Amino acid sequence: MTLTTLVLAANPVEHVINHKFIVSDGWWLWSGHVGNLLLSGLIMLLAFPYLASKIATGHESLGHERYVARGKLAHMLEVICIYLRDNTIKPMLGHRTNAFLPYLWTLFFFILINNLLGLIPIGDLIHLVVPSWKASHSLPFGGTATQNLFVTGILALISALVINIAGVRELGLGGYAKHLTAGTPPYLWALMIPIEVMGTLIKPVALALRLFANMTAGHILLATLLMFAVQGLDMLVGKSPLIGAPVTIVSVAGAIAITFLELFVAFLQAFVFMFLTTVFIAQLSHHDEEHGHGHEHAHAH
Repeated sequence: MTLTTLVLAANPVEHVINHKFIVSDGWWLWSGHVGNLLLSGLIMLLAFPYLASKIATGHESLGHERYVARGKLAHMLEVICIYLRDNTIKPMLGHRTNAFLPYLWTLFFFILINNLLGLIPIGDLIHLVVPSWKASHSLPFGGTATQNLFVTGILALISALVINIAGVRELGLGGYAKHLTAGTPPYLWALMIPIEVMGTLIKPVALALRLFANMTAGHILLATLLMFAVQGLDMLVGKSPLIGAPVTIVSVAGAIAITFLELFVAFLQAFVFMFLTTVFIAQLSHHDEEHGHGHEHAHAH
C-alpha cells in the first residue's frame, strides 16, 4: 500500500463529505459529523465552565489580582467575549444586549469550535488506526460539521426563529406586520410585503449557504494540495525524483499557507454568522435611533 492510498484518497472530496458510521434502514444514525457535533458540545460543556471560573472575580485576599483572569486561555476567552459584546453586539442591540448575549456567544463559539475541529485530521488518523473503516468509508468522528448543509441549515433556522420571535416580542404582532410594509405608502404594499417576506426567508438561507460554501471550498483546496504533496512524495521515492521534488515543495508550501488562511476563515465565518444574526435582530426594533446606529455599525464592519 503506497503512502498516497494510505493517507489520502484519490478524490479530495472524500476528506470533506460526511462519512456514515451507524446506518439503520437507510437512515444515518451516526456519522463523522454527528461525532464532531457531540464532541464540540462536550468541549463547550466541560471547558467553558472551567474557563468561566478562571475569569470570575477571585477571593478578596488576592487584592487587585482578583479582577484579572487566571490563565492564558481564560484571558483569550475574556478578550473575545468582551470584544463581541462591547464592539459588535451592544452597539446594535443596546438595552437588549444581555438578553441575547447567551445565544450569540454560544452561536459564535459552537461554530468556531466545529470549524477548528475540521482543521484537525481526525478522520485520517482514525483510518490509519482502523483501515477497515477506510475501506467502508466509515467514521465515528471527523470532518467539518459546519460544511454540512444540514448543520448550517439547522443553525440558520434556529437563528431565524430567534430573530423573528424577538421581533414579534419587541414590536408586537401589529408592529411586526407593519415592518413588512417597509414604511411605504399603502399603494406600494402589494409590492413591498412579498419582497419583505422573501427577504425574511432569504436571510437564513444566506446564513446557511455562506458558512457551508466557505468551509467546503477551503477544505477541498487544502485536501487537493495535500493530495499533490503526497503524490509528489511517491514520485520522489520512486522513479521521478526530479518531478516529485518541486511538486512536493510547492504543494506543501501552498498547504501551509492555506492552513493559516483556513484558521483565519474559521474565526471569520463564526463571527460573520453571529454578526449577521445580531444585525437581523436589531432590524426588528422599536428604537429608530438605535436601529439607525446599528445599521451604521454594521456598515462599518
